[in-house]
Amino acid sequence: MNSHGSAALTTAELSDVGQRARRRVAYRLLPFVFLLYIVNYIDRVNVSFANLRMSADLGFSDRVYGLGVGMFYVTYVLFEIPGAIIVERWSARKWIARIMISWGIVTILTGFVQTAGQFYAARFFLGAAESSFFPGMIVYLTHWFCARDRSRAIACLYAANPAAALIGSPLAGWLLGVHWQSLAGWRWLFILEGIPAVVVGIITYFYMTDRPGQAPWLPDDERDWLVSELQAEVQAKKKIRNYTIMEAFCDLRILRLIFARFLALTGALATIYWIPTFVKRLSGFPTRTVTSLLLIPALMGIAGMLINGWHSDRTAERHWHSAIPLVAAGLPGSPVGDCVFAFG
Repeated sequence: MNSHGSAALTTAELSDVGQRARRRVAYRLLPFVFLLYIVNYIDRVNVSFANLRMSADLGFSDRVYGLGVGMFYVTYVLFEIPGAIIVERWSARKWIARIMISWGIVTILTGFVQTAGQFYAARFFLGAAESSFFPGMIVYLTHWFCARDRSRAIACLYAANPAAALIGSPLAGWLLGVHWQSLAGWRWLFILEGIPAVVVGIITYFYMTDRPGQAPWLPDDERDWLVSELQAEVQAKKKIRNYTIMEAFCDLRILRLIFARFLALTGALATIYWIPTFVKRLSGFPTRTVTSLLLIPALMGIAGMLINGWHSDRTAERHWHSAIPLVAAGLPGSPVGDCVFAFG
């Protein structure tokens, strides 16, 4: 009887340690990665707001602007996979810090472009600087969150996407109206929004911890529990076949996911980079009104994303939590589906 009581007590203690470890990790990491992605996303899409004035000032056609937007993804795609591998094998802390500092510098320099060629070059190097941030953050979260918590953790990260619009839209509306030191507002938009990336990148180097075993801020019992849980998951995965990168690209399941993601992002990115311009041209509203209107889909996206991630973890169901937002994203005027499709 005493033996059974002792065993029960040990189980209860382990459960308590696990709950404390999960809460401590979530409270320390999720607000910070949320902040990182807000800064990232504001810098990635601020060109869509700058274009409300930039193309007219520089004499850019829609084709020039569209090509410049696309130049970002040439280098972005090339370095996504290598960057994620670097995070896994080297250091998320150092790599993410490097990414943020370099993309912040390129964003600041974008505020000084004068020609189409300079605009293309700025976007090209911004893609190179920023590439692998998002997959790197996903890899980083797998180093800290067990499978049962992972969907919610990723949803919290990606909720920064629409949250960035809540901050970036009114900020852009204000900055586009200023004219300091003989520089147009759209130039200040790039300059002032690039500075936080550099600052937060420096903070990242000192604040982030690569793995639980290296975390001095975790008590010993919580650190041991988390390391043990994550190692058990890794050992379980070793029973599953490991793929090389080329083998993964030959897997029909991977190809289907790539195709679905490609179609979804085609619509999403077109919306992100062109909607401020389209709304202004169709409505004739002032710039600040246009940026204010874009707060509505952002609020809907935050709610849909967090609910979808939470419900997916609660039910341990992934397929429909991916498929339904994908279908919703394809329907006209569906910002919620467009924002949450990635979370099954």
